[in-house]
Amino acid sequence: MGIRTGVPALDCTHSKEALIRRLKKIEGQVKGIQKMINDDKGCLDLLVQVAAARAAINRVGTLIIMNHTRKCLSEVPLTDEQEKAVEELVDVLAKFTK
Repeated sequence: MGIRTGVPALDCTHSKEALIRRLKKIEGQVKGIQKMINDDKGCLDLLVQVAAARAAINRVGTLIIMNHTRKCLSEVPLTDEQEKAVEELVDVLAKFTK
């Protein structure tokens, strides 16, 4: 999918509803962590769950950044080379925040 396609703030791939579903899942993860703390679960188990929740929230942020980048640049005339560079930057950002 190219950048200059008139992508709305949240495109059909990462719709508002899809992001809300992801956030509700994260909310469930956090509640699960709270329960684990109340149940005196081990620190290592807690840290694994915290890492999973953090990765999930990072993914939501990355999706929002990707959509924002595409929306902001959709009206800017870019060469094919510049468009490719922006796509690569978004991909690197997504990998970095995992």
